[in-house]
Amino acid sequence: MNEFMINFVNPFFYWVAWIIIPILVEVVPSIASFFSLLIHRNKHKNAQDPIVWPDVVLVIPVYNSGKSLEECLRSVHESDYPNDKMEIYLVNNKSSDDSFEAFTRAQKKFGELRMSWLNSGQGKSRALNLAIYNSHGKYMINIDSDGTLEKSALTRMVRHMENEPEVSCLTGSILTSPEEIERIKTFKGRFLRRLEFCEYAQAFLAGRNYASEKGRMYTLSGAFSAFRLDTIRKSHLYNTETISEDTEITFQMRYLLKQKVGICVDALYFTDPLEDVNKLYTQRQRWQRGSLEVAQLYPQSQLKPWRFIKDVNVRTLLFDHTFAFPRMIWYLALIYLLTNGYSSTVVFTSLGAIFLFYILCGFLYFHIASYLMKPFPEIRKYYRKQRLAVALLPFYNFVVFFIRLAGIINSMNTRSSWKTDNLTRELDKFMTTLRAVFRGFANGLKRFRKSINYEDRYND
Repeated sequence: MNEFMINFVNPFFYWVAWIIIPILVEVVPSIASFFSLLIHRNKHKNAQDPIVWPDVVLVIPVYNSGKSLEECLRSVHESDYPNDKMEIYLVNNKSSDDSFEAFTRAQKKFGELRMSWLNSGQGKSRALNLAIYNSHGKYMINIDSDGTLEKSALTRMVRHMENEPEVSCLTGSILTSPEEIERIKTFKGRFLRRLEFCEYAQAFLAGRNYASEKGRMYTLSGAFSAFRLDTIRKSHLYNTETISEDTEITFQMRYLLKQKVGICVDALYFTDPLEDVNKLYTQRQRWQRGSLEVAQLYPQSQLKPWRFIKDVNVRTLLFDHTFAFPRMIWYLALIYLLTNGYSSTVVFTSLGAIFLFYILCGFLYFHIASYLMKPFPEIRKYYRKQRLAVALLPFYNFVVFFIRLAGIINSMNTRSSWKTDNLTRELDKFMTTLRAVFRGFANGLKRFRKSINYEDRYND
């Protein structure tokens, strides 16, 4: 009986851990979301323009944006939203470069835009709150100063909200700039940025799109989002105690104000691609830390584990944080299995099967994202050339998982800050600590040997 149980239980738990759980938690929802998006892909196709375009306030937080601010404002100027219906607040949070000079140059070039420069305290949250206090109009739209809007992005965003009055806030779709990606000279650098481009495309055009359709949007993008001004003024405004103010304001909208949060998938904002792996490392650690901070700030009665099934915020927090360490243990268990006689064929076959499923899901999302890019033929053409990057996205996400795990660990013993150690610095610290440990061990061993040699001499 014991031998039977061992032969049955060991393989059973192995396959549950390595195949069934990933399939149920990630693969099945991905396939379900594909078919749901396939059905609803034309949902907003017949949206009507309003009789009169409403007044909007465009808020652009500025921090050391001298190199990018003028291009950002150029994209606003070239937007097809009526200039006389836009008021723009550039909110400076203690820049130390020539951002103000870039603003004055833009004033001369784009005189039709109504722009005001405001000085705020340190931090993006304070900048946004200052703009809310000073804003007038029906909608507030905030964009980051280090990117550009697609020509029709503002029009599409406002049209969406005018046609769906029950929606109080929207995020746009964030993509990295193809032009900036292809300017990178090295193939390795370009390919890393192509992976990032595909990740963003699938995350917004498929992932967040599906979450929006099901009323499960986890976070509005801080880079490009819109609010009904009368609604956001009923909130506690942006929280200044977290580096993830976009997630925190989303929690307020969903839990405190009971508002519907959505996405306008065809409102595009282009941000600069990451410079290197170090930037990827610090960015994802910051996102992970911010998510944990929001969970800590929020009333715990709203985030009980048994709300896992119906509450996307609880589900995301559990999957991203609580389940991170068991997943890590599974990866380490692979090494144990291989070194203790477990069939390497079974182990690698199961891993291969999981990654094949992930690749399949990636191409399902690729199809949806490609379809939704039809209004943007140049972007769509570029995206459809990235099939190799799509196939390798699961391996990219595998690396990102370990970065996020490091973010969880670092959040336990370091203070919250936008400026965190990058991968190179942390590796240097790790190697310094490791060398110190080995030196201590070597010195201890040396002292131990001396003491033994002394006793031997004394006995002789």
